Amino acid sequence: MGADQDARAVPDPYAGLAAEVRAALVRRIAAAGALRDPAWRAAFAEVPRHLFVPYYYVPTLAGYERLWSGDPDADRRERWLRGAYSDGPLATRVRDGEIVSSSSQPSLMARMLEALEVEDGHRVLEIGAGSGYNAALLTHRLGDPLVTTVDLDPEIAEAARRHLAAAGHHPAVITGDGARGCPGRAPFHRIIATCALPSVPRAWLEQSVPGGLLLAPLANGLVVLRVHDQGHAEGRFLHTPASFVPLRGGGPVRTSVPHVGGLPRRVAESEQFRFLLTLTAGVLDPHEALSLWQREGRPERERFGVTVSGDSQWAWLDDPEGPYAWTLGAPGTERSTPS
Repeated sequence: MGADQDARAVPDPYAGLAAEVRAALVRRIAAAGALRDPAWRAAFAEVPRHLFVPYYYVPTLAGYERLWSGDPDADRRERWLRGAYSDGPLATRVRDGEIVSSSSQPSLMARMLEALEVEDGHRVLEIGAGSGYNAALLTHRLGDPLVTTVDLDPEIAEAARRHLAAAGHHPAVITGDGARGCPGRAPFHRIIATCALPSVPRAWLEQSVPGGLLLAPLANGLVVLRVHDQGHAEGRFLHTPASFVPLRGGGPVRTSVPHVGGLPRRVAESEQFRFLLTLTAGVLDPHEALSLWQREGRPERERFGVTVSGDSQWAWLDDPEGPYAWTLGAPGTERSTPS
């Protein structure tokens, strides 16, 4: 019997400790400025994250150590449970030394869900089922019929379905290519991706209602786009940095920061500059990126945005029609080259 099956119901002795550490997690997230919406605070307070991570992997010098609910050692079981309520990402599947699925950092999930601006009655599509925890939070807020989650990997989708059922939630869990959305359950008021993208799939716009929102990780950041119609969407990046597993089958993703030698340490380690490097990787020469960044007052993420118009989409600084814009998903075809 696999670990997922073993952990469908956490033994009663853990119920009290799980409630205690879950409440502590909610307090930490709230203290950091998230969970201002009582509905989301209630979701994080009531959805048991440990049911969605019956096992996970923590990095060690030798690779990864597996912690799981069925460990015969009581101390390690308690370590697993407390770790499930840490405010950090948890690697839930590792293949050939690479993380292919994870449960995101709870405080980051809280900020993303609040930025999604959901309202009662909204239909939501999640791209990347992961452990199922994010879908459970959405379902707690909106109800089973209004939530759909899609994952390309059948094993991940099935595990998410089991975890959700164990927690009493039954949204639609679909095995399929997230880049294609889920046309059979469209249209959606909100689409949220929990995997990094090279660009915004056109299918998501086509499956959104006019005025809907798309929230997706791009270039180590999070962009929120307002959908004007099936061919047009536009929006800006959130202040929050983010790192996610790439969308499988979605093409190369700009997630690594190019190495640029000869820079002052304070510049090389600047989160804002590293974001610009990642956003323009393969499109803009890193030294040009540095010149732009310094000349424009060291812009932070919120000054950058993304426009989707027909078959074209580009990232930009300050103004979508301004001088600084870079085509997404097609390295080497930037609209302009700052000097």
